[in-house]
Amino acid sequence: MPIYVVGHKIPDSDSICGAIALAYLKNQIGEEAVAARLGELSPETAFILQRFGLEAPEYKTSYAGEQVYIVDHSELTQAPDDIAKATIVGIVDHHKLGDLTTDTPLECWIRPVGCSNTIIKMMYDFYQVAIPKNIAGIMMCAILSDTVIFKSPTCTTADIRCVEALAEIAGIEDFKELGMEMFKVKSAVQGTPARDLVMRDFKDFNMNGHLVGIGQLEVIDLSVFDDIKAELEADIKALKVEGNRHSVLLLLTDIMKEGSELLIISDDSDLTQRAYGKPTVDGKVWLDGVLSRKKQVVPQLQAAFA
Repeated sequence: MPIYVVGHKIPDSDSICGAIALAYLKNQIGEEAVAARLGELSPETAFILQRFGLEAPEYKTSYAGEQVYIVDHSELTQAPDDIAKATIVGIVDHHKLGDLTTDTPLECWIRPVGCSNTIIKMMYDFYQVAIPKNIAGIMMCAILSDTVIFKSPTCTTADIRCVEALAEIAGIEDFKELGMEMFKVKSAVQGTPARDLVMRDFKDFNMNGHLVGIGQLEVIDLSVFDDIKAELEADIKALKVEGNRHSVLLLLTDIMKEGSELLIISDDSDLTQRAYGKPTVDGKVWLDGVLSRKKQVVPQLQAAFA
């Protein structure tokens, strides 16, 4: 029976590329593995896979009775719905430790770095397995995406060194130029339905018993949202009601200005004041220097709920 390697719901490039890279590694060390996904590819991820000639992982939502290796999270809200009926054999993650639990011992590779693919590169080095050129390329792109081309405060020396090594394997001379191509793809939002944009990179979190949804859209110029911001605001309001969420936040992140406009709908009108020291005005607040949901948004919110 194979191990299914799968990332979180509404997968980003780290989840998809990490599943492909880790499944290949597992097969090379004699552990049968299949890369899987819990949702559709984002435009950025589709661009990355096409650039390096790789197919998307198998779309699979049910894992009851299966062996599962979790990538890029350890949260029940982000895992397969029937994960309690599966056997989790391992976790690779770079986020806070979530609420997934297991009945049996498991392999854990958890590091405070900018991307799960950085950890997977460490695993390749540990097992002394050569990385194919195309897989090195997608791993490199995932790290560039998660670290916002090294601008994110989550970026570490390990992430930079792994990108440099992976770029050499993949034959990419200017990886920063490729990174900008990726973010240009992310910035092409016109004509895309508001719900698709809000859900493009969206995660639910259980914060002290309150369900909080946080989405993020990273672009090279916030002006791309000028004509559709009202639609985005209306959609996060609808999403809050539909999911019976306490709060829904949408980060509109400008990677060039290095900051985010936060759109929020919440049962608590003082939430941003308590979390970030800034009041919400007309459902919005500018957070200067905020690029990372993982490091600069989620921990502060959890502290506010505590």
